[in-house]
Amino acid sequence: IHLATENEQYLSQLPEQAGYFKETRIVEFIFLLSEKWHLDQSTRYQAVELLERFMIKQVKQMCDDRGNAKGHDQGQRSSWSSVRDQITNTFVLRLVSCVQLASKLSLHYSRVTSDTALKFLQSLKYSYTKQELLESELAVLNTLHFHINVSTPLAYVELLLEVLGYNGCLLPAKPLHQLCVQLLDFCYLTRETIYDTLLKIAIENSTPSKLQIAKFLTVKEDFMLLAVGVISTGVFILSPGHWEQVVEHLNCITGISPQSILEFSYAVVRRIIGSTAS
Repeated sequence: IHLATENEQYLSQLPEQAGYFKETRIVEFIFLLSEKWHLDQSTRYQAVELLERFMIKQVKQMCDDRGNAKGHDQGQRSSWSSVRDQITNTFVLRLVSCVQLASKLSLHYSRVTSDTALKFLQSLKYSYTKQELLESELAVLNTLHFHINVSTPLAYVELLLEVLGYNGCLLPAKPLHQLCVQLLDFCYLTRETIYDTLLKIAIENSTPSKLQIAKFLTVKEDFMLLAVGVISTGVFILSPGHWEQVVEHLNCITGISPQSILEFSYAVVRRIIGSTAS
């Protein structure tokens, strides 16, 4: 109930820029960096969400600050260029800071130290100091008002798997969990293609309008739907005989319709087949 309420609150306050900083290259960078530093699965998802929320707020603040100083078109273009340059110049540093902060929220794994982070940045030819690294972490914390312990889709997946087990679904728990994590990674890394397919299925049209794309944003950011879709797909692959029972249980638990669950699983499986074929 707590996660469902949190999810609904987040969707009700969703900024129109949501998802801008979840493109494949960024997510892949965070995943690979987390793997390099031997961080657990939840840490990498939390780092993605932290970076996304921080960047949206930072860009908005910077644009508001420059927008208050009205001028001619040339001046406005120069202002936008300045915002873009500032974001570009500090983006990798901010990304590393988000991974660092996410690692500190995990109680069971090693934290990413300043020395480790600096060594990595230096390998990319950046010459930041420990002080600048600390200031970057503080910039993320201040911008997010220290609200950094955000829920991730993995938390939704794991809790729903527990509820399914409690409700008597006799599923291979460990293999299913492992497969769901892999599918969640896959959904993050092929996000645009999966949700593009899902949108076209939903509207029964291959050319969605700008309004339809804008309204679909809440679907793309719905962690509960993502978790349900990942579990449904995992069961379909690993234990197809249980699939209808699991979909029925997921519908009862979350209120998400069997049709929506089916469509999400179809979009994921279709993308998996496409990736395998290519």
